[in-house]
Amino acid sequence: CLENTDPRTRGRGIQLLSQVLLQCYSQLQEKEVLHLVLFYENRLQDHHLVIPSVLQGLRALSMCEVLSPGLAVSVLKTVFQEVHVQSLLQLDRHTVYSIITNFMSTREEELKGLGADFTFGFIQVMDGEKDPRNLLVAFQIVRDLIAKNYTLGPFVEELFEVTSCYFPIDFTPPPNDPHGIQREDLILSLRAVLASTTQFAEFLLPLLIEKLDSDLQSAKLDSLQTLTACCAIYGQKELQEFLPSLWSSLRREVFQTASEKVEGECLAALHSLSACLSRSVLSSDTEDLLDSFLSSILQDCRHHLCEPDMKLVWPSAKLLQAAASASLRAYHRVTHNVLPLLLEQYTKHPQSSQRRTILEMLLGFLELQQKWGPVEEDESTLLSLQGSVCSVVFSALTDPSVQLQLVGIRALTVLGCLQGFLSPSDLELVVDHLIRLALREEDSQSSEAAMEAAGSLAPIYPKVFSGCMVPRLEEELQSEWEEKSSRDSLRQHCLQALAAVSTHPSIVRETVPVLLQHLRKVQKESEARSPQDVVSVCQSLYRVALQCQQDEDCCWYFHQTVVPCLLAMSVQAAMQESTHPLLGKALLEEEVLAAMVPVISAATTRLSPELAAQSVSHVVPLFLDGEVSFLPQNSFPCSFQPFEDGECLEAQRRLVALLMAFVCSLPRNVAIPQQERLLRELLALSCSCNCPFTATTAAKCFAGLVNKHPAGQQLDEILQLAVNRVEPDLAQGPCRTQALTLLLWVRATLGARGAEPGTAQGGADSALPAQVTKALVLRYHPLSSRLTDKLLDLLGDTELGTATADGFFLLMAESPDVLHKGCHADVRIMFRQRFFTDNVPKLVQGFHGAGPDVKANYLKALSHVLNHLPKPVLVTELPTLLPLLLEALSCSDHVVQLSTLSCLQPLLLEAPQIMSLHVNTLVTKFLSLTSSPTMAVRIAALRCAHALTSLPTTVLLPYKARVIRALAKPLDDKKRLVRKEAVAARGEW
Repeated sequence: CLENTDPRTRGRGIQLLSQVLLQCYSQLQEKEVLHLVLFYENRLQDHHLVIPSVLQGLRALSMCEVLSPGLAVSVLKTVFQEVHVQSLLQLDRHTVYSIITNFMSTREEELKGLGADFTFGFIQVMDGEKDPRNLLVAFQIVRDLIAKNYTLGPFVEELFEVTSCYFPIDFTPPPNDPHGIQREDLILSLRAVLASTTQFAEFLLPLLIEKLDSDLQSAKLDSLQTLTACCAIYGQKELQEFLPSLWSSLRREVFQTASEKVEGECLAALHSLSACLSRSVLSSDTEDLLDSFLSSILQDCRHHLCEPDMKLVWPSAKLLQAAASASLRAYHRVTHNVLPLLLEQYTKHPQSSQRRTILEMLLGFLELQQKWGPVEEDESTLLSLQGSVCSVVFSALTDPSVQLQLVGIRALTVLGCLQGFLSPSDLELVVDHLIRLALREEDSQSSEAAMEAAGSLAPIYPKVFSGCMVPRLEEELQSEWEEKSSRDSLRQHCLQALAAVSTHPSIVRETVPVLLQHLRKVQKESEARSPQDVVSVCQSLYRVALQCQQDEDCCWYFHQTVVPCLLAMSVQAAMQESTHPLLGKALLEEEVLAAMVPVISAATTRLSPELAAQSVSHVVPLFLDGEVSFLPQNSFPCSFQPFEDGECLEAQRRLVALLMAFVCSLPRNVAIPQQERLLRELLALSCSCNCPFTATTAAKCFAGLVNKHPAGQQLDEILQLAVNRVEPDLAQGPCRTQALTLLLWVRATLGARGAEPGTAQGGADSALPAQVTKALVLRYHPLSSRLTDKLLDLLGDTELGTATADGFFLLMAESPDVLHKGCHADVRIMFRQRFFTDNVPKLVQGFHGAGPDVKANYLKALSHVLNHLPKPVLVTELPTLLPLLLEALSCSDHVVQLSTLSCLQPLLLEAPQIMSLHVNTLVTKFLSLTSSPTMAVRIAALRCAHALTSLPTTVLLPYKARVIRALAKPLDDKKRLVRKEAVAARGEW
């Protein structure tokens, strides 16, 4: 074939040889490679039909390690000379680029010996390339040419022209493109070329300035981002000639653009220009370009800061801040001119709105100072204006305008963070203002902002805040208590402020005793005080606990001070319940115990294993054996026996919630004393207690311990015991609800934890109580599927079906107090996806076979599962599930409706093609639910109606008039939030 006179036959022969070489090039010997290269070089002069196969053979040979010196240069010279690359097909052009890339990676020194001829040859190869696949490779070759210092010679401009002709990239990938090349890939690849060398500067900068004048936003953005990239390698020399034009273009865009994106990129480019000029090393005979550049900026922006209408104030301030943020030198130059002017303008403008604008600009410059560290006395304009700056900020804090106060608080925080800026007398004023604002009852915004500022400044000035602020807050709290004031908000603000300022260990040691003392007072006067007083203290303690978690010593101090105190007060109140029913009763309310739970949990979860073991050795014996010796003030009237029977011990049993908070927050490697006994007691209590609160907390505690229990025979025995205890209760009797609760929790905890080696596979005969199930879900325990099947059966139960359906929310949602990673629970990744895969087909099957009175239970359970599933997983299953979801919208249960709507809304955005097939049904259902008697359903339906507008316009147009008419009614809804959603949805339609 190779000698045949017919070019097609010759081409087939060379094609076969090339295919063989592509399979075996690594096995060739040097002489064989030499012989083949000479043959293929000669064939490049053959008929054009042969050339593609010749190039494939050369690509194989270019990958040979035994290629003789000089052959790479010979091959490329022949290709450059004999092949008109741009007349070839895309694949053949790609082969040429691959040959060049292979030689550049293995024969670099040889190719560099060609000098500028190699660069010129490549320019000829690339010139006119249009295919994006080839362009990505070609751009990479140009980058390597520059990065590896190949000789460009006199062809710098030609190389620039052959690449810059694609700027800005205008490419839209075809639909269903198998190659996956995106416009952004080409943009970044080309930008890397253009910004790779200073040699392109004289050609590139005029091009960027030209494209900045384009009407296309994409061209502007690309130009600005490329300019920013170039500034990383450019210096004064490259920029000098073009600075006036660049500044003029940037200023125009910021002053005139309506696009936040363009404005943001302009400011980033200006920052980069200023930073580039700041880096340049000056010699004695060189002009300081940074100084002259900043002078131009100041000249064009400064006067706008003084204009009465303040139209261009913000654009000017942003430009000045962008330039000033580039370096300390630039910052000093700008602030020297701008800060005195802003202070003067603040005094001149009496209106709060104008003062707020000026102070926000001043704040921007103050925040920049933080970037450069401590204030230097010799250069800082800020230090010389200390008195004026403080005066302006303090005046803002006393202004009637809340918005001006908020900016003043932010400015105060920044000033406090500047090391050495505030004097001792200034700090006293700071504390005065923060206390006054924090205790303001009429405005929560200022109060919250002041507390946040106090929390930020307290670690910087711990002595000032512990010596001034804490005593004054304590005094305010004491005064309010003695007056028996009914001003609950003032009392709450005092408590919140004490918590907010507790951001330093020394302050925590001052505030925690104050909070606990207040709690004791509430306990003693619980007849006259509402449970909300206790809840407020617990909320403050919780905030302090979270703030202590970063410091191990502080965390241990909080734990050993607060946890025994809360336990002692609660135990005291529980024991007095039988003799003095009103004394300390507030501490036994469900809402109060629920507020204590996160405090104890947060105080325990970050303890080291050693300290946690020390604490658990006291707390567990307290509940199992009534061992109260470690509690403060432990002279109690009777023994503490929360797990004993008897009506008089009902109050004591409620305190199992505090045990749950403690033991379920311990690290997994902390051994719990008498754990098996504790599990049995909790199991018995969860199944027999008539108080729903106590039964639920006991079940959750049982589930939390099961979740962390090591796998093995002991765990299986405990679970089998639970099954045997619950199965009869679940079948009939007065404790069916308690049994269901336990079943759910244990199913959840084991499902997320996973199956461990050695765990028994059998034994649980289809019944476990409601909290047990959650424990199993989290651990993927083998019992999980059996327990889930029992729950699926219970969906058809007329008595427990609704509660079981609600329980599927518990199985799928994040548990806030027991089964989550924050309290060291064993939570396996993708447990929700696994639950979905295993159980949704059963739910669907159960729905179709269920009677009409329980069908809603299956829909509710399904909606809970789908609502907590990652949306990409749900999208893949959508075609089969969507009919069921649409049926769920017809259910009369508003929980089902709400959950289903929440599930459908993101799917409208993420799977428009599938949803378009059901648009008629969706429109009808959504519009119907906008008249639901439940406000949350109306809001969700309107959001879904809004999301429908993301479907293709051609699909929506037939429904446009109908939807607009229907959405007129909720515009008059009695609830403001509904009206707000109706306006947004109707506007889009």
